[in-house]
Amino acid sequence: MKRKYRTIHKRQQREIECRLANKGEVRDRPMFTARRTQYELSDRINATCHGGIGAIHEMVVATGLPQAIDKKIELLKAHKPYHESDHIMNICYNVMTGNDAIEDLEKLRIDTAYMNALGAKRIPDPTTAGDFLRRFMKKDVNDLQDVFNERRIAVWRTQDKDFFKHAILQVDATIERTDAECMEGIDISYKGEWGYAPLVVSLAATREPLYIENRSGNTTSETNAPYWLDKAIALVKPYFKKIHLRGDTAYSLTSEFDKWTENDVLFVFGIDAMPNLKGIADGIKDWHVLERPVKYTIETEPRQKPENVKQQIVQERGYKDIVLEGESYAEFDYQPGKCNRSYRVVVVKKDLSIEQHQISMWKEVRYFFYISNDTEMSAQEIVYFSNDRCDHENDIEQLRNGVKAFSLPTNTLESNWAYMVIAGLAWTLKAWMGLIMPCRQTGHEIIRMEFKRYLKEFVEIPAQVLRTGRRIVIRLLQYMSRAPEYFKFLDILKSLRLTS
Repeated sequence: MKRKYRTIHKRQQREIECRLANKGEVRDRPMFTARRTQYELSDRINATCHGGIGAIHEMVVATGLPQAIDKKIELLKAHKPYHESDHIMNICYNVMTGNDAIEDLEKLRIDTAYMNALGAKRIPDPTTAGDFLRRFMKKDVNDLQDVFNERRIAVWRTQDKDFFKHAILQVDATIERTDAECMEGIDISYKGEWGYAPLVVSLAATREPLYIENRSGNTTSETNAPYWLDKAIALVKPYFKKIHLRGDTAYSLTSEFDKWTENDVLFVFGIDAMPNLKGIADGIKDWHVLERPVKYTIETEPRQKPENVKQQIVQERGYKDIVLEGESYAEFDYQPGKCNRSYRVVVVKKDLSIEQHQISMWKEVRYFFYISNDTEMSAQEIVYFSNDRCDHENDIEQLRNGVKAFSLPTNTLESNWAYMVIAGLAWTLKAWMGLIMPCRQTGHEIIRMEFKRYLKEFVEIPAQVLRTGRRIVIRLLQYMSRAPEYFKFLDILKSLRLTS
């Protein structure tokens, strides 16, 4: 960061701190005093509210993604005037600017400063974007994901050795409901809802979606999961020392266990509480108390907890309440019917009390089973490791409600699948920025950030866009708390060329 910019940043920071300082002043009128506000049109200053898009595009260019897309994806007979990379990045940047649907491209088409920041004379309109998505077939979507993953590896290679110690591949599916009647591929899910059933395989450390598949709504959760998990394994295996697969009971694919074990791939899955497993658990006498790790450490003073309103309503109305009295664990060897060897099964016994009006009506025991081929982790660690898979549900939630990747803008299964993959690239670009960020703490915060907060801090920045000679100058117009880290990131991008 230049000394001039550092001085400006410190001055802006002092001004903000001075404005926000609570001096205990007493005012005789409200704080909001603006009156007779006048609006005017500017004929000289060219500005946009998406000032961070220039840095995003600079990072995309540094990774060589546009060239890789144009080399691999061939959907257009002629480039009049757009290339495949123009269409794909146009849809992705529409998401990166906080828009929810491809119809919002119309707003960006009249934002001249936004287009100048990208060096574009014009960008595709919503109708053209929809037509482009409908050109995708299954092979094209697969090729596009392979292109993204090829460039993803180039970004991974910028990391230190610790990054490659352990890869945790997480798999899960969701139901995306729609009221559309003419959308190809929709069907009724097990919940009785019409829609699709997208499957997502992601890398836990960076939260990147490695593979997404759009499937018919009546598809079971595990359908095609082995295929995508094997592709993800092949992607990370040359670079990571240890690989773990993680998922819930739907992905406890016993027919694949032996193959994964022979391939030195570890796994921890939940497994259904089948009668034979319950019978084994009932015969266990050597149980150990399961001690849950502390969720967080209080750094200041403990605060008084507010009253539990929900619990009060349950007690007042006499609803049945399930109260956890204790947890214990044990383990045993078990050979599934489709396997040629036995595996570790860790069982957690939950002692429950069913209460009504704070009176215990009866006791109940429930078992939860976890199967693994990992012989190094303790039984408790296997339980904790499996429970951490819930973080993948947060990633899928961000893809749905933050990125809006499952918004289903077109009328075919393949075109909506293509949109999911392209919109999911926006979530990936957030992770790439976190990985490239020179300050590791800031980078980790970016990776863990919710998508909307990330946009507020790093993309939706009011900025003036100037075109001088061969350069594009983006001048930030307001105070940015992370300016020092941001400018260091921009300095790295100037020398970063991940083309190999």
